[in-house]
Amino acid sequence: MEDPGTAPPPSLRLQAWERRTDPVLLGIGLLFLVSWALPIVLPGLPGGAVTWLEVGQQVAWGCFAVDYVIRVWLADRRWHFVATHLPALLVVLLPLLRPLAVLRSLLMLTALMRRVTLPLRMRVTVYVSGWACFLALVGAIAVLDSERHSPEPTILTLSDALWWSLTTMTTVGYGDLYPTTLEGRLIAATLMLSGIALLGVVTASIAAWFVERFQRTSEEENRNQADLQLVLAELEKLRAQLDDLTERRHGVVDADTSTSTSTSTSTDTDTGTGTATGAPAQRHPMS
Repeated sequence: MEDPGTAPPPSLRLQAWERRTDPVLLGIGLLFLVSWALPIVLPGLPGGAVTWLEVGQQVAWGCFAVDYVIRVWLADRRWHFVATHLPALLVVLLPLLRPLAVLRSLLMLTALMRRVTLPLRMRVTVYVSGWACFLALVGAIAVLDSERHSPEPTILTLSDALWWSLTTMTTVGYGDLYPTTLEGRLIAATLMLSGIALLGVVTASIAAWFVERFQRTSEEENRNQADLQLVLAELEKLRAQLDDLTERRHGVVDADTSTSTSTSTSTDTDTGTGTATGAPAQRHPMS
């Protein structure tokens, strides 16, 4: 019976659809980013080019909307899918959040990273670094677009926007550049929270690397200590065996010496006895 506290696995059809559409949606998201950013970065573009770029944004938004509808249709539990994919629904329904479709497209990097044969920490590092650069760029372009309509703007160029975005994400905040519009301040708040989260992930990754290194060093030291104890135990056994062999050798030598001494003494006794019995007794002539 299914545990209500755990999410059900996605259907096989939904997984197959996401595998096929992940690269396509990533490309559409990047095209959406280009068509959205060019009129902001280059305000002197001809009207025809701006119109075509707006058409590209509408086409990209339509692709994301069709993809969302198909994913809902392929899901086994559709209401559960809708409840767990609210950002994608908001991107489709609210025109003001359509630039967030780029964020949704870059979420596909997660699926693509599963196919990259890299260590886990390397994948996390690449993923976090990519997100940080992406958020800094998108935040700079968005605040530049919002501050152009301000009566007293402080962010006038793309370089100013990039500088402000980096100082905001890193929570430095020099105060030389700051947004004056409500939309710009909302973008600033988003960058602050995102920067804190990304820095936390980087810090945790570095700390995990140090802990793993220390654990590995400690395990190597323990292993070396255990090997040293085994060697010492073997040396003690060899020493005991050598002492035993030495004692046995001394016992054999002492026994041989005792036997040799006994034999020599017996031989000397026999020789003396034979001499005493075998020699004729001399008689003195009588006068």
